Amino acid sequence: MEMIELKGILQSNFEKITKDATHLFEVQLDKDELWDLYLNAFPKEFNKIFRERRVHDCSACRQFVKNIGNAVVIKDNKVITIWDFQSGSEEYQPSLDKISEFVKSQVISNVYITKTKAIGINKNRENTDSGEILTWEHLFLALPNKFVYHGVKSIGDMQGSYRDVRNVFKRSLDEITEDSLLVSLELIAQNSLYRGEEWQSVLSQFLVYKREYDALSPKERDNYAWAKSVTISSAIGKLRNTSMGTLLIDISNDMDLDIAVRKFEAMVAPSNYKRPKAIFTKKMLEDAKSTMTELGYMESLGRVYATLDDITINNVLFSNKDSAKRMQNQDIFDVMSSSIGVDPKKFSRATEISIEDFVKNVLPTTTELEVLFENRHVANMVSLTAPENKESKGMFKWDNLFGWSYNGNIADSSMKDRVKEKGGKVDGDLRFSIQWNDIGEDIADLDAHVMEADGYELYFSNRARISSCKGRLDVDITRPNTGVPAVENITYANKSSMKDGTYRFFVHDYSGRGFQHGFRAEIEFDGTVHSFDCPVVRRGDWINVAEVTLKNGVFSIVEKLKSTTASKEVWGLGTNQFVPVSVTMFSPNYWVGEKGTGNRHYFFMLKDCINSDGATGFFNEFLKEELTKHRKVFEALGAKMKVSDNADQLSGIGFSSTKRNELIVKVTGQSERVLKIKF
Repeated sequence: MEMIELKGILQSNFEKITKDATHLFEVQLDKDELWDLYLNAFPKEFNKIFRERRVHDCSACRQFVKNIGNAVVIKDNKVITIWDFQSGSEEYQPSLDKISEFVKSQVISNVYITKTKAIGINKNRENTDSGEILTWEHLFLALPNKFVYHGVKSIGDMQGSYRDVRNVFKRSLDEITEDSLLVSLELIAQNSLYRGEEWQSVLSQFLVYKREYDALSPKERDNYAWAKSVTISSAIGKLRNTSMGTLLIDISNDMDLDIAVRKFEAMVAPSNYKRPKAIFTKKMLEDAKSTMTELGYMESLGRVYATLDDITINNVLFSNKDSAKRMQNQDIFDVMSSSIGVDPKKFSRATEISIEDFVKNVLPTTTELEVLFENRHVANMVSLTAPENKESKGMFKWDNLFGWSYNGNIADSSMKDRVKEKGGKVDGDLRFSIQWNDIGEDIADLDAHVMEADGYELYFSNRARISSCKGRLDVDITRPNTGVPAVENITYANKSSMKDGTYRFFVHDYSGRGFQHGFRAEIEFDGTVHSFDCPVVRRGDWINVAEVTLKNGVFSIVEKLKSTTASKEVWGLGTNQFVPVSVTMFSPNYWVGEKGTGNRHYFFMLKDCINSDGATGFFNEFLKEELTKHRKVFEALGAKMKVSDNADQLSGIGFSSTKRNELIVKVTGQSERVLKIKF
């Protein structure tokens, strides 16, 4: 066979294999070795010495083989070389087969790029000494325009760009799991990712690639990554290097979903963005349901308000006469023992008393008890909850079936805790916090302000700056979510950085809407929390809360907003009045026989106190360890499965043993007296 015939077959085959290809690729190999394989594979009878070298040892053909001999096409994730054709020639076919086999054994390393349309020298002529003109045919290809680069960048730069996309794309395919894609797409569908809809198309398409990729062998996967990398968008090709890619990798590495999403939001969301929905997916829901069914907890989900009929006398520290008659396991001797006289001299006549002393030394001889229900206690309002099915299996860390829910539907009520949840600092030398949207729905925009001693006003518009006194506004909420208490917070970390003088703290209704449920405020310094309550905010109000003066390292305060001047009705009770107590008890985790898991709470259940806001039946911090892996589902379940309305309920005010507070009580026993309980 003549070279001119071989070239025709080569060109025809090239056009055939590249018809649907957008790019050529090249494998990594030693090009000198490639040429030697080509040359040495010729049968000896067809490659004899001509003049000084073998017949096929041609410099033009050598340059062709070294230029494009390692180029390949990827089709159906298989490599096709430019040598893959049958020539029908005993002379050329052994070399074609040998070089094809060698190229296919190597890995793809680059996209093949050339700025030249003609690869090789088609033919040349030689004038011999005898005057004869010889025409020499060589290996040659005329490339279609789609394979010729006409840009200004160097071939190396272009190959580097393609290589970067391919490498990131393959890492994405290797490291991002299908489950992480499904979870993220579900979060986007339920609007739980900030601007997540922008990624929906990218993730959906990447999921298709991921499934195709995972079904391939390791070598096919490598070819697949190269083939797709030159046709996909940059968003898909470099998905792993994006904020969404970080979320997908975190989920793939089994990071807690809530933490992973918060990391994502920290990268892409504005500081005041609040996720609209709890984060859980269909799979998480199915897994939680499976666990609940397997462990026998399905009948435990329904919750109701606890009543006096549900509890036993053993778990009550005090009960009035009417309440005692209704409680279980009541013993006549227990009733009689409460009326036995006790020497009053064993008690101090001081008006202040610790809660521990009150429980140990006062309650045993108390026949009637009333509490002064102040405005500042609204956040302490609490309801005791019980299982709807009394025979159900206990889900909680303690053995009994009872739980509790504070106002605002949390397990424990604290403005400081809410500030910390929003990323605010509460451990500075001086703190000013406000809270609203916690008693009734008030989705207005309240702003915390402080006029510092040097006249600098710290508030939302300059919170990114640090004042000369080192004050910082670190929580700013512009529009509260329904049912979620809103807070703002200003903290001075160290009084040594503050200037002596007066600091005026005030609140502004920035929204200009006004609202009827007001706000709560706290100013804390030297370990003391000064609490304030503003029951009503009129449109556009500027409300002075207090003035704090720093002089020679010592704080003093002048209150401008009194927390006890206005009365309001909450849960059927009027504030700033003495209210009769039905029963006093520890929280269920400290009832008789319990190990005392978690914080101890002191509950004063009040007569005619009716929770009008709806209590949450259970919280994640209550649940047994075997259920906590499904905590996001239970968080949503707890919020969704509200306790059924019931006028006959145990509700009142509660106090945590870990938080400073105080309560004024009127105690009737051997005599009537007023005490201030310190928590």
